[in-house]
This record gives sequence, structure tokens and C-alpha cells, in this order.
Amino acid sequence: MRKGGAWYEGTADAIYHNMWLLSRSDAQHVVVLSGDHIYRMDYEAMVQEHKESGAKLTVACMDVPREEATAFGVMEINDKNQVVDFNEKPEDPACMPTDPSRSLVSMGIYVFEMEALQQALEQDAELETSSHDFGKDIIPKLIDSQGVYAYNFGDEKGRVARDCYWRDVGTIDSFYEANMDLLEPVPPMNLYQENWGIRTYEPQLPPARTVPSATGNEGIFINSIIANGVVNSGGSVHHSILSSNVRINDGATIADSIIFGDVTVGENCQLANCIIDKHVIIPDGTIIGLNPTEDAARFHISEKGIVVIPEGYVFD
Repeated sequence: MRKGGAWYEGTADAIYHNMWLLSRSDAQHVVVLSGDHIYRMDYEAMVQEHKESGAKLTVACMDVPREEATAFGVMEINDKNQVVDFNEKPEDPACMPTDPSRSLVSMGIYVFEMEALQQALEQDAELETSSHDFGKDIIPKLIDSQGVYAYNFGDEKGRVARDCYWRDVGTIDSFYEANMDLLEPVPPMNLYQENWGIRTYEPQLPPARTVPSATGNEGIFINSIIANGVVNSGGSVHHSILSSNVRINDGATIADSIIFGDVTVGENCQLANCIIDKHVIIPDGTIIGLNPTEDAARFHISEKGIVVIPEGYVFD
């Protein structure tokens, strides 16, 4: 809202309103990233290829099955990897010349020349008919007037293991599925690559542990990811992800769920297919995720049936 009284109107508009931060630097290149994507990438390799090609804009891309490409911006390139056409979420996606069953799509990751970015955003801001979106408005115009090139995500360049994992987690279901991916016997995204770790905030808490309850039940974890500070006192956790400082009490069962930090699960609770946000105390005997009708009366349920309990929710 630095210019005018409206909130951001699109991805390009968000950058436009913050160009003053970039203009204060001496940077010649700008890497634009999305905040709701899960992947690992060595941006240095992409920036280096951008410089070598002489591009004004380089777009990271990957190939997907053609039937899935309708959800993305689809690119067509020539033999020099220069983008010759770009269509945002087309009904009939263009296929790759080497494989008619797949299409080349934008990942929403860009490297711009600073001057080209600033000029494109200023021109776009003046257009009342524009949706101020990189995919719909900025990229198509630059293809016609400037050099736009594609960078192939997951090739041999860079220092990241070649898992080629990339997920857009802009919906509850996609967020849930990306987390469940980590519980596969061989996860599609490797969290344990020693020379390219994923950095996160880790509070200083004691290690997770299981402890027998007063009734003698043992705390059980099966195929789950458990953060520091978790204490399981006689509960059973299967195929779930627990953040820090979660307390699980006697007889509680948790399956196929994501539980954020500082959550207490009462005795004999039954939780399945749910996402529980931070700072929630679940009373003894509560059942969530097993009765869609009852859940819908209290909570939001995603299209694929995942029950969401918001942060700080207080049960009646």
C-alpha cells in the first residue's frame, strides 16, 4: 500500500510496491521467488546461466504430464532455450517437441535484469486493464520485446541432489500431501542431504520421548516425524508429523495428521486426517476426522476431506 490505497493486486504489483527496496541496492540481477512452493534449488546455477545467455528474464521450468499443464503457465522454446510463446493456464497446453505427452511449465521462479524488471513493472502499473501478474501480463510482453529464456530445473547444474521435487502448496490439500510425501519409505524430497541442508528455526527443547502412562500403556510412534519437546505418555501415533512441544496423553490415537507446536491431545482422543494448528488443547475423548457430518459443523474441511483446526481454537 505504499502507492495508492489498495492491497497488492497481483504478483507483479507486489514487487512493484517494493521496488524502492531494490533500487537502494547496487544489484544488477533480481531473483523473484514464490512463498508457497516446496523445493530445493541452487539459484547460483540459474543466475550464472542467465548471465551467459544475455537474457533480460530467465524463467525456471520443468516438464509435467500434458493433462496437468492446464494449471500452470506453459512455455514453448526454441533450440537455444529461448521462450517463443507463453500461455497462462491454457485449456489446450502446447506439448514438448521431444515428447507429445508432456508440457514445459513455469515454476514461478524468475531471474530479471534489474533495469528490465523496473521498466516492465512501471509500464504494467500504468495499465488499468492489467491484472498485474507475472504470468498473465509481464512475461508475455517481455517475450515480444526482450530476451526471455528457460532454465531447466533438475538438470546436472548446481549442487542440489537431483530429486526434481517441486510442489505448489497454495491449498490445504496440497500442503497436506506435501507433508505426507515426507513419510514415504523413500521420500521424494531428501531432507538429509548433508551438503545442502534445509534451514529452519529449532527451539531449544529437550529431545522427544515416549513414557508409559499411569495405566501402563506405552507411548508408540510408527512411521512418523517427531520434533523436539514432544512427549507421548501412553498414546499411539501413526503416519503423522508432530511439531515441537506436543503432548499426547494416555489412550490417544493419532493417524495421518499434521500437528503444529504447543498442542495438547487429551486422553482417549481419536484424531485422523487432520491439521491442528498451534496452541490448541484438545479435551479428553474428542474425536476428529472420523465423522464428516460432525466435523463440518465445527471445522473447515478441505475438498479431499482434511479437517482443519485453527490456531488457538477453544473447544466447548
